Amino acid sequence: MGQEKADKIYSLIPMAEFKAVLGIDDRDDKLVIFCLETATKAIEHYCKRKLLRKRHFEWNDYDGDLLIPLREYPVSRVLAVYLIGSVKNPHPCGFLTSEFAQTRGLSQTPPKALVTAASMPLEPDFYNVIPDCGTDYDLPFSLSLSRAIQRKSGISSIKAVYWAGYSEGLVPADLSAACLELASWNMNRYKGRRVGMTGNVRGGGKDGEHFEMSMPENVKQLLEPYRRKVI
Repeated sequence: MGQEKADKIYSLIPMAEFKAVLGIDDRDDKLVIFCLETATKAIEHYCKRKLLRKRHFEWNDYDGDLLIPLREYPVSRVLAVYLIGSVKNPHPCGFLTSEFAQTRGLSQTPPKALVTAASMPLEPDFYNVIPDCGTDYDLPFSLSLSRAIQRKSGISSIKAVYWAGYSEGLVPADLSAACLELASWNMNRYKGRRVGMTGNVRGGGKDGEHFEMSMPENVKQLLEPYRRKVI
């Protein structure tokens, strides 16, 4: 399998490293990719957060508080912040609805449709990130807004676009170890036709039987420090 395809898999441990540790050859590449991606997604589900670096689009209700929590972490870069508010009928051509309707000989838009959402980009001078972007603290990050924001009326929410999660090569060793353990466990059970399941079969061997979901205790212990923290 080409290196380019191997590099694109969604895994907390490099495919080449996994194969080297377990002594797996290229004939099992499809199974390896399946088990690594399944393990990584199971780990993220267990930790209740996204662990690999991704771009996130997030909306937070605004109630006047200047500290806005970001859901995913660690944050490596904030791309943009927008103030979301309600404005009365901002037609793209600069007309109010009634004015636009009159110029086109159309009926006026009903009053209920006159209020629409509008967003305004917030300059970086008006916010900062706590802790600083790029730090490897494994705890929730927040946007700290300038007090000048409180002087603006009509703000209903804050939209943040940012990168968060661990990049390849920067995944903590115990997270990689958890992925290796779970992927190899899944691989062994897959060969026994029981991927990521316990040996307890429900359904008495009839059609539609399934296996109970499970995760080894040693993997859970490795993941405990990375489960979502609420502060």
